Amino acid sequence: MSIDVHQHLWTSAFVDALRARTSPPHLDGWTLVLDGEPPYEVDPADHERRDTSGLELALVSLSSPLGIEFLPPEECWPLLDAYHDGALSLGEPFGAWASTCHSEPDPDRLAKDLDRGFAGLQIPATAVPEDRLLEVLTARDLPLFVHPGAAAPMPGVPAWWPALVPYVQQMHAAWHYFHAFVRPRHPRLRVCFALLAGLAPLHSERLITRGGGGRGQVDRNFFVETSSYGPRAIDAIVRELGIDVVVNGSDAPYATAPDPGMGAAAGHAIRVVNPRRLLGRKETRT
Repeated sequence: MSIDVHQHLWTSAFVDALRARTSPPHLDGWTLVLDGEPPYEVDPADHERRDTSGLELALVSLSSPLGIEFLPPEECWPLLDAYHDGALSLGEPFGAWASTCHSEPDPDRLAKDLDRGFAGLQIPATAVPEDRLLEVLTARDLPLFVHPGAAAPMPGVPAWWPALVPYVQQMHAAWHYFHAFVRPRHPRLRVCFALLAGLAPLHSERLITRGGGGRGQVDRNFFVETSSYGPRAIDAIVRELGIDVVVNGSDAPYATAPDPGMGAAAGHAIRVVNPRRLLGRKETRT
């Protein structure tokens, strides 16, 4: 049994909330309209309850590239409430990351949402994390998940552009921002960066030459998640950071969880041991 910390599954409540809107982000039938990306034809089958055999836990998350978290509060919260209610209704083995409004942060509302049973908080990589929100997490010993946010509008680019350029750039920037500014203020916070933090850890040699620290300085509470990458990238990250901070994520339905290709022990660490440590769960013995 393994853990997948990164899935997307839109419930009917969330779909209805997106369809009720007339400006981005919204759904026109099954056509998703965003500011920074071309219209996307959503496959309804992607958001039907999927096969979770072999999974101890599958954590669903809000699609931060939709840009919901930066909408004005009166537009943001109805969408977030629909997402939260739907995600909590999925039942086992599903769990979920909470989301919150960043245009007008509300720590009290976040605390109430987290106390409903969410695994932690997800934020877009484009958000400057509010100390008050992070303090709500640390008070509950819950982790943070940093996910790519909305892409800036760029007409004429191919459909794959947002996933390969702005998403990666966002994660790269978030990795370094958290090291430089967030960790000194929140030394106990566990953070997981999606898509291997945009491979930012592999730039350590350049970081060292520019005065940004020394090699081998690994923060065991800064995790990186595997979605959209495979054995070559995972191997390179493990060589840089070690095995203990790499966690399994698929980004389903847009991708599948990769096989790290490193043998049974490493696979168990990435799929089971490390996700449990990220989530504050004790390792179980069988």
